[in-house]
Amino acid sequence: MEQLKPTLAWLSDLNVFAVNRVPAHSDHRYYTSKEEAQSFASMSMRHSLNGTWKFHYAINPASRPAEFYSKEFSCEAWNEIQVPGHIQLQGFGAPQYVNTQYPWDGHEELRPPAISEEFNAVGSYVKHFELPESMQDCPVFISFQGVESAFYVWLNGQFVGYSEDSFTPAEFDLTPFVQAGANKLAVEVYQRSTGSWLEDQDFWRFSGIFRDVYLYTVPEVHIQDIFVRTDLDAAYKGANLSVDIKLTGKPAGKVEYELCDRSGIVVASGEAVLSADGAQAQSSLEQVELWSAEQPYLYTLFIQVYDEAGQLAQVVPQKVGFRKFEMIDKLMLINGKRIVFKGVNRHEFNCRSGRAVTRQDMLWDIQTMKQNNINAVRTSHYPNQSLWYELCDEYGLYVIDEMNLETHGSWQKLGDVDPSWAIPGNLPEWQPIVMDRAVSMLERDKNHPAIIIWSCGNESYGGEVIYNVSEYFRKTDPSRLVHYEGIFHDRSFNDTSDMESRMYAKPVDIEAYLNDNPSKPFINCEYIHAMGNSVGGMHKYTELEQKYQMYQGGFIWDFIDQTILKKDRYGKEFMAYGGDFGDRPTDYNFVANGIVCADRTLSPKMQEVKFLYQNVKLVPDQAGVKITNENLFIDTAGYVLEYSVCHEGHQVYVGQMDVGVAPGEEQYIELNWKQYADAEGEYTFNTSMKLKSSTLWAQAGHEVAFGQNVFEQKLEKANTVPRGSIRAAQGDVNIGVKGEGFSIQFSKMAGSLTSVNYEGQELIAHPVYPLFWRATTDNDRGTVMGFDLGAWYGASLKPKCIDAALVEEADHATITFTYLVNIHPDVRVQVAYSVYGDGSIQVKPSYHGVQGLPDMPIFAVSFKLSADYHKLDWYALGPEENYIDRCHGARLCTFQNEAADNVSPYIVPQESGNRIGVRRVNITNQAGRGIQISAPTSAPVECNISPYTAFELEQAMHPYELPQVHYTVVTVAVRQMGVGGDDSWGAPVHEEYRIKSDQDLAYEFWIRKV
Repeated sequence: MEQLKPTLAWLSDLNVFAVNRVPAHSDHRYYTSKEEAQSFASMSMRHSLNGTWKFHYAINPASRPAEFYSKEFSCEAWNEIQVPGHIQLQGFGAPQYVNTQYPWDGHEELRPPAISEEFNAVGSYVKHFELPESMQDCPVFISFQGVESAFYVWLNGQFVGYSEDSFTPAEFDLTPFVQAGANKLAVEVYQRSTGSWLEDQDFWRFSGIFRDVYLYTVPEVHIQDIFVRTDLDAAYKGANLSVDIKLTGKPAGKVEYELCDRSGIVVASGEAVLSADGAQAQSSLEQVELWSAEQPYLYTLFIQVYDEAGQLAQVVPQKVGFRKFEMIDKLMLINGKRIVFKGVNRHEFNCRSGRAVTRQDMLWDIQTMKQNNINAVRTSHYPNQSLWYELCDEYGLYVIDEMNLETHGSWQKLGDVDPSWAIPGNLPEWQPIVMDRAVSMLERDKNHPAIIIWSCGNESYGGEVIYNVSEYFRKTDPSRLVHYEGIFHDRSFNDTSDMESRMYAKPVDIEAYLNDNPSKPFINCEYIHAMGNSVGGMHKYTELEQKYQMYQGGFIWDFIDQTILKKDRYGKEFMAYGGDFGDRPTDYNFVANGIVCADRTLSPKMQEVKFLYQNVKLVPDQAGVKITNENLFIDTAGYVLEYSVCHEGHQVYVGQMDVGVAPGEEQYIELNWKQYADAEGEYTFNTSMKLKSSTLWAQAGHEVAFGQNVFEQKLEKANTVPRGSIRAAQGDVNIGVKGEGFSIQFSKMAGSLTSVNYEGQELIAHPVYPLFWRATTDNDRGTVMGFDLGAWYGASLKPKCIDAALVEEADHATITFTYLVNIHPDVRVQVAYSVYGDGSIQVKPSYHGVQGLPDMPIFAVSFKLSADYHKLDWYALGPEENYIDRCHGARLCTFQNEAADNVSPYIVPQESGNRIGVRRVNITNQAGRGIQISAPTSAPVECNISPYTAFELEQAMHPYELPQVHYTVVTVAVRQMGVGGDDSWGAPVHEEYRIKSDQDLAYEFWIRKV
C-alpha cells in the first residue's frame, strides 16, 4: 500500500483526490453459499459501523484537534454524532442553501482550485470497534458510501487513505492496520475541498458522513467486479449474455454460472473461461422476457467460484434485465419502441435528515412515482445510493444516472453566461479529477438495467474535459446513450450528448428546434419548474409527444421540496428554507420546487402530473369511450374499466368491464349510458382504469387513468322564480330588503352588501368588494408581477363607490353599486345584487375594459364570514386545487374539505386553493347552517375559500407569520390568471391564460341559504 504523509495541501491540489482508495467496482453482493445468495440476505461478510460516533466540530482547520487520530488521544469528553447523518443537522454549524452561486461568494475572493482556510468546517469522527470473529485473520476493508466533501482516514494511529467525491463509495484496505481486540477508527471530514468547486448543485450545503459505513471481508478467491452485458437480436426476442469477471486473491479452480428466471428455473448455465485475472461467461438464449419500466422482468444470475481444491469459495447473485436501448433513425428506442420519458428529477432528501435517506424514504418515493404514472427519473445531480437503482430495476423506472459534477457558479453569474473562468472547460489539469467521478459512477452502477443513459453531470458549461468523459462512457459501455445538457451553451463539442437536451425551453422553442430538420431527438432534462403554486401549462409540453416523434419527453424539476423541519421561537415545527438558519449568501425558498412536499405528502400539483403522464387515454362521449393504450409493451388486461354516470354530482349508475387493448392500439367501447340521463340537468360520464390486482407499488383498485365527459340535458321546462314576497326600505345610509326568515342590508356609506341574515343568524363578517389582486405565487414573483401589475393591488385596497341605486320590481329588488378604482379614471366596476323572495341573492359583477392597462390578475368579489363557517361541500372541478392552465387532471365532482385545507402547503404563503368550474359550494358551520354559492352550469365561476385574504398571504414569508384565524374569506371570480410553470424566474403565464384589461368582463352567481 502507498505510504504517504497526509497533508492539508491535498484539499486544494487538483492532482490528489484519491489516496490508497480501492479501485471502483460493481456493487454486487456476494455470499459463501448458494442458499444465502438465493435469499439476497444481509451479507454475513459485512459489519456495519453505523450508529453513534464520538465527534468534534471545528469551524476551520486551524482550530481542529490535529492529532486526534493517535492511539493516545482521548476523545471521551467529546460530543456524539449519528452516522449516517449530516453534521449541520445534528447541532454543529448550520446548513446553507445556495443555487448557482458558490457558498463562499462574498466572504472570500477565490478562484479554483483554491479553497477557504477560514470557512472550512472540520468534523473529527472517532469510532471504537472490535473486529468481528468472522473477520479474524481475514482481509478487512472499509467502505464509506458517501462523505461530503473530502476526508482522511486513520486506523489505530496509522494513516489509511484520503478521498474526494461526495456521492460515490470510497473504500480502503484496513488489513495492515487492524488488530485483534479494540480498534480506533478516526475520520477527518472537511466541508470544502477542490471537489467543492465541482459540487455546486442546487441544494443544501452540508458535510459529514451521510451514507452507510461498514467493514467487509472477502474470501480467498474473490469476485472483485462483474460487468453484465446483454444484447437482443433484431427481432427483440432472443438475447446474448456476456459477463466479465475480475478475480482477486488466490487462483480460482473454476467459475460456473446459472441464469434463473423469476420462478427459479435455470434457463442457461455453463462454465466461464478463466484468464489471468478473471473469467468470462457467455450464453445465447433463443427467447427471453424483456425488461422495461412497464414490465420490469428480472432474471437472477448466480456466479459460483471454486478454489483450486474444488471447494465453493463464493457465490454472487446478480439481477439481470434483458433490454436494449439504442438510437435508430434519430429516435431513442427501448426494445425497438420509441420511448417517451414521463420523468422527474429527484434529489435524495428527507426533511429531518437531509440527504441521509432511508430505505423507507426510497420505497415511498418509487411507489409514489409509479402510482402517478411517472416512468423515469434523473438522479439530479449525483449518483444516488445503490439501493435506489435496485428498486428502479425491481419496480420499473428508466434512469438517467448523473455523475457528481456541477460547476454552475463558475460560468453563470446573475443569470448571464460568463465563461471567463469556467471549469472544467478545456483545462487538462481538471481532466483526472472529473474523470474519476465518471469512472466511480459507471463502475459501481453498470449492472442495473434501469439505467439506460449516462449523464456527464449538470450545468458545467462545455469543453473538452466533459467531451472526454462522454467518450469514456461510450467506449466502456456502448449499450447506453450519453446525455449532457451543457452543450446548449457551448457547441464546441456538440457530440458530447447523443440527444438534444435543454432546460426550461418554452414549447414554442422546442417546436422551432423540431421543425428545423434536427440531427438529434429532443428531451427536456428539466422542465415545468414546480416551485410553489406552479405546473401551469404542462399540457403544452405533453401535447408535443404525439405531434413530433423526435420529442421524447422530459423530467420535471423536481420531485421533492428540499425544506428542513425547524422550530420557530415558540417551539412549533415549520418547514425552513434558505436564510432561516442565518445562512448567507442564500437563495431563500428557491430550494422548494417539488411536486411532493418535504414531509412526503403529495402537493396538489401532482393531480395534473398524474393525468398528463397517463399511458392509457380515456376519451368518453355520450355513447361510449375511446381507449388509447400508449403503453409500449403491456395491454390493458391488468386493468378493469369502471364507468359511471353522475347527475349534478350524484352517482346514478356505475358499471365495470374487462377490456383488452393491445399496446399502441385504440378501441372504442359502446356504453349506452345516455339512457340513464333522463332528467334535466348536468351529467358527467366518467371512465376510469383501475388495477385488478395489487402490485409492488399499489393496491388493487388503484386508479391509473381517468377520462370524463360533461353533458347538459335540457328539457322543456318553465322558468321558475324564487317564491315569496319582499319589502325594500331605502334609508339615508342603508338599503334593506326583508322577507320571511331573512334580512339583507346594503350600506351606501360602505358601498357594499354588508349583511346577510338568515333565520336570525348574521353571516357577513366583512362587506363584499371587487378584487383585482391575487397573492403572488413564486412564479408571479419571478416575473416581477408586483412591479408590472402592481397597480391592481392598489385598486383592490378600497374601490370608491360613486353610486348606489335601488330598483324595485314585482318579485325582486336590485341594488347596484358603481365603483371607481384608482388605476385609471375611465375604469368602471359595477356589482348588482338582486334579492328574491326566498332570500336568495343574484350577484352580477361587471368590469368595463380600458386600453393601456396592465393585465389583471383576477376579477372577483370577496367577502368574509365568521371562521365558524369553515366546512365546504363542493360541486366543481377538483378534488385538488386547479387553475385555468392546470385543470386537465381535475374532474367535475362533489367533494368536501375545510377552508384551512385550501391553504396549500407551499413554503412561502401564496395564492392557493382555487377551484374552477364551480357550480355550487356550500359553506357551513358544524350545525350545517350557512350559505351556498352557485352559478349556472353554462357559466360556472372560480372560487377560493380560505382563512386568509390575498393581502394577508401576500405579506407573509412563512406560514407562522399568518395571523390567527378569525374569518373564512370567500372569493368568487369570473376568472383568475393561470399560475404558469415554464420556469420561476421570468417566464410569463401563457397568453391565453392571462386576463386582458381592455376587455369587458361580467358574470353572475347566487348566494342562498343552506
